Amino acid sequence: MKYRKLGKTGLDVSVLSFGASSLGSLFRETNEEESIWTVHTAVDLGINLIDVSPYYGLTKAETVLGRAIAQIDRERFILTTKAGRYGDAEFDFSKERIIRSVDESLKRLYTDYIDILYLHDIEFVAFDQLVEEAFPALDALKQSGKIRFFGVSGLPLSVFEKSLAVKEFDSVLSYCHYALNDTSLLDVVPLLEQHGVGLVNASPLSMGLLSTRPAAAWHPAPADIQWLCKEAAEHCASKGADIAKLAVQYATANERIPTTLVSTASPDNIRKNIAWTDEPMDTELLQEVLDILEPIRNKSWISGRPEYNEKTYV
Repeated sequence: MKYRKLGKTGLDVSVLSFGASSLGSLFRETNEEESIWTVHTAVDLGINLIDVSPYYGLTKAETVLGRAIAQIDRERFILTTKAGRYGDAEFDFSKERIIRSVDESLKRLYTDYIDILYLHDIEFVAFDQLVEEAFPALDALKQSGKIRFFGVSGLPLSVFEKSLAVKEFDSVLSYCHYALNDTSLLDVVPLLEQHGVGLVNASPLSMGLLSTRPAAAWHPAPADIQWLCKEAAEHCASKGADIAKLAVQYATANERIPTTLVSTASPDNIRKNIAWTDEPMDTELLQEVLDILEPIRNKSWISGRPEYNEKTYV
């Protein structure tokens, strides 16, 4: 496993990180024992950053993860969770709720501190509330020692530009913007590097689009994106290859992207993902896939309030 610096935090993070959303049965019904085994396998094979949220599985992911990491030396992993989003349409970024949310997460995760706390999907709240309540809550939590570092997450890349214009952050978490079909995350990397902000990239499979299986019914991507991603996946399959392997290799190869989150509740799957990062990429197949995806390159979808979507490719 390779490791890279996460901005100015001083943390060395594995290029592949573990996203615990699958432990909340978001993609399929999961077995708790298998989920715990998956977490242990990930850490034993070199993954040292684990990300979760109370939103995933409506606290199920945090609860299962807590039972898994309670059996692991706390110094072996970097733990990140989130606050502010608690359901599909349930958001609360008030200072009181964010502080209480962290206390609740600490209990579920059987720990007394969070390494990095992210405000979850901030594009769903008025920016003024973030400035007046949510950002001060982060400062208070850091001063109390309950969190070591903090940042923001969201889909529209403008959330990072708007936030960094008024406050310094330790790290940000972006998803679906550095994958085979969308590399627009690179547009904001210079700004993050200028501020010394760490970067966590999530969803190298575009939340399941880069797969021969049908996308989840809740997936917000327009039909053309879904169709071409499936075509690219089927092209790989016709060559005896798995597009997931190509996607993971592509995401982790870029040294300007410190770490990429993958989520699974299968020990075999996490072993495969980790092994892929050390194998050479099929550059000929990569070019074929990029050519298929070219018509939708950097095309995304609307998320949250209009003011955050000004630069979203639609």
